[in-house]
Amino acid sequence: MKQFLKYTFASLVALVLFSIVMGSLLFVAAAGIMMSGSSAQSVPQKAVLSISLSGNMQERDDESTPSIPGVSQSSVLSFTELSSAIKAATTDARIKGIYLEAGLMTADVSQLQELRQLLQKFRDNGKWIVAYADDYTQGAYYLCSVANKVYLNPMGGINWHGLASQPMYVKHLLQKFGVNMQVVKVGKYKSATEMFTEDRMTDANRQQTQRYINVLWQNICSEVGKSRHLTVKQLNTYADSTMQFASAQDIMHKGMVDSLLYHDEIKARIQQMLGIDADEDIPQVTPGDLLADTKEPSGNKIAVYYMWGDIVDAPVEGSFSSSHNIVGSDVAADMQELADDDDIKAVVIRINSGGGSAYASEQMWHAIEMLKKKKPVVVSMSGMAASGGYYTSCGANYIFAEPTTLTGSIGIFGVLPDASGLITQKLGVKFDEVKTNRNSLMGTVARPMNAEETEIIRRYIARGYTTFLSRVAQGRHMTVSHVNDLAQGHVYAGADALKLHLVDALGGLDAAVAKAAQLAKVKQYATTNLPEPAPWYMQLLNEGSAGNYLDAQMRKTMGELYEPLKLLNTLNQQNAVQARAWIPAIQM
Repeated sequence: MKQFLKYTFASLVALVLFSIVMGSLLFVAAAGIMMSGSSAQSVPQKAVLSISLSGNMQERDDESTPSIPGVSQSSVLSFTELSSAIKAATTDARIKGIYLEAGLMTADVSQLQELRQLLQKFRDNGKWIVAYADDYTQGAYYLCSVANKVYLNPMGGINWHGLASQPMYVKHLLQKFGVNMQVVKVGKYKSATEMFTEDRMTDANRQQTQRYINVLWQNICSEVGKSRHLTVKQLNTYADSTMQFASAQDIMHKGMVDSLLYHDEIKARIQQMLGIDADEDIPQVTPGDLLADTKEPSGNKIAVYYMWGDIVDAPVEGSFSSSHNIVGSDVAADMQELADDDDIKAVVIRINSGGGSAYASEQMWHAIEMLKKKKPVVVSMSGMAASGGYYTSCGANYIFAEPTTLTGSIGIFGVLPDASGLITQKLGVKFDEVKTNRNSLMGTVARPMNAEETEIIRRYIARGYTTFLSRVAQGRHMTVSHVNDLAQGHVYAGADALKLHLVDALGGLDAAVAKAAQLAKVKQYATTNLPEPAPWYMQLLNEGSAGNYLDAQMRKTMGELYEPLKLLNTLNQQNAVQARAWIPAIQM
C-alpha cells in the first residue's frame, strides 16, 4: 500500500509540474503573439501588395495563426485571404499596385476566374498590376495575364497546352487481387463508379466531359485574349504548338508576355511605376498585413459559411483523414446556431464539393430548409458543387456559380466491395454459416451479393434518387419529370447550368453576399466567416496539426491515384449510398 501511495503521489506531482510548464509555455506563446500583433506597423504610403502564387489553393485557411514554432505548415493559398486582400487594396489609397509572383500553384479554374475578376476591378480603379515568373503554369498564367505588365525570365516558359481530363480505371487491378466492386447506380451520366466497372469512358461520360472542359477552356481563352489582345484562334494555335517548349523570345514575340527580365531586374520596373528613386526601398505588404490593418465595417452581419471537401457522416480516420471534409452532423448543428443568432441577418454558403454521403447531404439540406424559415440563404458555388454538393445547395433562396464551376451530377450510387475472391480463393479462408432468416448474412465478405440482395439495394438506391429529384424540384421550382431529364448524373459547367435554371446567376462570393443583403433588406452590413477556425493553441495539442501538409504531399506524390485510393481506403467509414461526382483532375 505504501508503494502504491508513493507512486501515485509521484505521478500527481509530475502531472502538476507538467501542467505548470505547459501553461507557462502557452502563456509565453500567447504573449509573444499579442506583442507581435500590437507592434505591427500600419500600411505605408505608396505601397505594393505583394502576392506569392505558390501552393495549393483551398477556400480558406483553417488555422487561426499563420505560423507556430514546432508545428508543420503546409503550402496553402487561402482563397478567402487573397480575395479579401485584393478587395481591400482596390479601395485603399495607400496601395498603388499589386505584384504577382507566380510559382507552382494548383487551383480550381473557377477560383482563378473569381480572383481574376477582382484583379480586373483593381485595375479599373486606376491602379496597376505587375506579374513575374521564372516559369508560368497554365493556371498561373491565366490569372497573371490580367496584369498591366507580364514579365518572364529570359530562360523561362509558359506551359500553355489546353485542358484535358484523363480518367483512370482500376477494375482489372482490383481483379488481380480477387476484389470486385458491386455497383448499383442511377443515371446514365453518373460516372463516379466507372473506374471500378469499366476500362474506358462510356459514351455519355465522354460527351459530358468534352462539353464542360470546352466551356472552361473557352472562358480561359476569351479572358486571356481580351487582356493580351490576342484572338481565341491564336491562343488555340499556341496551345497546339506545345508552347511549353518554346523559347522565351518566341513567347514574347507571340504577345504572351511584355518583356524578358531576371528576378533582380523587376525591382527597377516597380520603382519606376511607383515614381520612387532607384536607391529607395519598395514599400511592400502581404495580404495578411493589409487585412490586419483594415478596419471591419460595423452593422448587421452576413455570415459566410465555408463548406469544402468530401461530404461525410462523421470525421474520417486513417491514412486519408488529413483531407478536409464536410461533416453533415456538424454543419446541421451550425445551421441551427445561425438560425437562432439574431445578429446574423442572412447566410451565404460557400461550397466547393463533389459530394459524398447521400445521408449527410439530406441532413444538411433539411438544416438549410429550417434556416431559410428565419433568414435568407444564398449559395456561392466555387470550383465544384456537384452531386451531394448540389443536393445541399438546391434549396437555397438564390444560387450563384462561376461560368467555370462544375455542378449538377444529380444522381446517386451504392458501392459494396466483394473481396471473396481474395479471401476465399487467394488466401484460402473458408466460411460456414448458421442463420435465422434468408438475408441474415447480407453484405458478407464470404460471397458476392445474390440476385435478391442486389434487387433490395437497387430499390434502396432508387428511393434515394427519387428523394434527390424531389429536393431539386422543390428548390428550383420545377417538376420532378423535368429535373429527371436534366439529372441522370449529368455534370454541367456553370454557364450551362444557368441556361438550364439549375443556378440563378453567374457571379462570385461578392455577388452572393450582396444578394443576401438585398434579400435580408439590409444596406449596412459586415461579413463574418464561419465556422471559426480552431484556436491556435489546439494546434499544439492536436496530433493532426500537420494534416493539410500530409494531404498535400500525398496528392502530389500519388497524382491521379489519390482520389480512387482515398475512396477505397475510407469506404468502410462512409455511407454505402453516395451522392458523389468523381471528376478526374482537369490538367491545367
